Amino acid sequence: MGEPDDETVVRTAAEAAEGVVFAHYRQSDVRDLDVTVTFEEGVLDVDVYLNAPDDGADPEAVADEAARTDPDAVDELFEDA
Repeated sequence: MGEPDDETVVRTAAEAAEGVVFAHYRQSDVRDLDVTVTFEEGVLDVDVYLNAPDDGADPEAVADEAARTDPDAVDELFEDA
């Protein structure tokens, strides 16, 4: 099996970011979530914007965690290839 295509990498990274956010917040509590992922020339760039209440979790910290988690999920894709 060959390396994953760019679309698979982007989709995996976006799903991982959303998973981190929704591990901290119920979907109905999230006012706005924007996950932007690019994968060009082997470079993964992830940007997460989160507008959610400060009840219990810091939205900025959760967004940062989500952006950092993405490379781990993508790395697994390449390890399995």
